[in-house]
Amino acid sequence: MRVRPLLGAAAGAALLLLTGAGAAPATASVLAPTGSVTVDAVGRITADGTVTLSGTYRCSGSSGPVFVSSSVRQGVSTARHGIGGTRAVCDGAEHRWVNTGRTTPGALVAGAAHVEAGVMELRTFSGLPLPTFHAVQGQDITLTQA
Repeated sequence: MRVRPLLGAAAGAALLLLTGAGAAPATASVLAPTGSVTVDAVGRITADGTVTLSGTYRCSGSSGPVFVSSSVRQGVSTARHGIGGTRAVCDGAEHRWVNTGRTTPGALVAGAAHVEAGVMELRTFSGLPLPTFHAVQGQDITLTQA
């Protein structure tokens, strides 16, 4: 008897179980992530490379911890600099977020920049925390010297 075909079938069945193929659609829709996030048009940067970004968010339908994350880049560079993370409350109401993070001095300067902000939840699937996004927004901003 050849074992290899049986292993392939067992692996396929395990994958289906892990992805929740048998879950009822009604359960998924009850906790379907919903939300929005905005980025303020102006951020701040200090001489030591500390960047502060802010905006608003709204989310509902969460079952795990939720965070507002942000990153910034400048010019033609594809390098993104992560700027902090804020714990979010997903109660359906609009809330403010403010993230602060320090970059290498000189990596970012006052002027035009592009920010990406996201509302991300860590949901547990088969015992593993996996990211689920409620909202993502890209925004051109101006970094001003603080």
